[in-house]
Amino acid sequence: MSSQKPAALVIGAGIAGIQAALDIADAGFPVYLVEREPSVGGRMSQLDKTFPTLDCSSCILTPKMVDVGQHPLIELMTYSEVVTVEGEEGSFRVTVRKKPRYVDVDKCTGCGLCAEACRMHGRVIDVFNRGLGKRAAVYVPFPQAVPLVYTVDPDACLYLTRGVCGKTFKCKDACPADAIDFEQKEQFVEVEVAAIIVATGFDLIDPRTKPEFGYGVYPSVLTGLEFERLSSASGPTAGKVLLNGKEPKDVVFIHCVGSRDPHTGVPYCSRICCMYAAKHAHLVRDKLPDARITVFYMDVRAFGKGYEEFYDRVKHERVMYRRGEPSEIYRRGDRLVVRAEDTLLRRTVEVEADLVVLATAVVPRADGAAVADLLGLARSPDGFFQEAHPKFRPVESNRPGVFLAGCCQGPKDIPDTVAQAKAAAASAMGVLQRAMEGERGSLEVQEA
Repeated sequence: MSSQKPAALVIGAGIAGIQAALDIADAGFPVYLVEREPSVGGRMSQLDKTFPTLDCSSCILTPKMVDVGQHPLIELMTYSEVVTVEGEEGSFRVTVRKKPRYVDVDKCTGCGLCAEACRMHGRVIDVFNRGLGKRAAVYVPFPQAVPLVYTVDPDACLYLTRGVCGKTFKCKDACPADAIDFEQKEQFVEVEVAAIIVATGFDLIDPRTKPEFGYGVYPSVLTGLEFERLSSASGPTAGKVLLNGKEPKDVVFIHCVGSRDPHTGVPYCSRICCMYAAKHAHLVRDKLPDARITVFYMDVRAFGKGYEEFYDRVKHERVMYRRGEPSEIYRRGDRLVVRAEDTLLRRTVEVEADLVVLATAVVPRADGAAVADLLGLARSPDGFFQEAHPKFRPVESNRPGVFLAGCCQGPKDIPDTVAQAKAAAASAMGVLQRAMEGERGSLEVQEA
């Protein structure tokens, strides 16, 4: 990427990072977009539908992914990580580590023959599908991946872990473009940028912190994100809600798993759980018209535009909302039983279920402390990155020239994430413009 204009660095290529990068590049400034995963898309790429409009998540996200991959002013650095950041606003020096894919990105056509031939085909846990499916050691995360280039998983490949893969490399032999390259090494690239946008996203709390719900013990207890993959057409069941090959007849959703709970260290509301649980209930009703659906909740917080109307719609789709926090889930025969106190009826109830879906809390990423140290950022008591001022400077960090976008600053839905990304991009463009004017002024002085 060659340009005389100052550049921006965007860390994280979920919907926040993608939107920020596109806004800056469309304004004429070069952008380095760094993503640690093999493809852009982030959490949104794992979703089936979006609330409250029930639009297809991929239909919204994929065009933006393609745009960011083809934009002439965006240098996409996937499967890469920022390792050092030095300097100050207007003049940052950043080192990016590009991990080896063991696949030549210029040769790979995305045909998938290498994955089909891999000796580990169907034996590696598919992290993108939240462990509900298996893949090969050479893979793309999902069919719409950008870039559509295969990556060899260094922790699953027999050759990279054991030094042997039979008498021949089946993946290498199967590739018609000769793109498999086990001689690749990591590379370090230094870039100079005037502004940085942090859009590193979020994690979901491990439901094992609430052992009473039996997650990891009962296979029929899933997280909301696992249910997203189960109901997605690109998921392991091609969009059919199936457990052990059978459709569940009784489905229970549980709100606030980890959220608003001092015992888990998450005292705040995660904002999106009430609505995505309502969306999941609707999807079950759509896919399983005869299923009995129960939602246990503490409070329903439908704060966004159209959210209350969507919640009312779901309630009228034969979805039973029961106010009460479940105390335990246990097995009775071949079914699960959810025990809870119904606070409106003022009595204990037990609901049998074939499938239980947990609406888990949004928490800071596990590497949040490392990223904060790398960039010199402050964190709020809840562990998210701290904005300079919650009302007047909500996208600025404590370090001048570094801006925050999306859920790395706190839980939020997709519309709020996109809005904050656009605000961060606008703030960064102010720095880029000042840097460009400063360079122009310096050149004019030198010429004089």
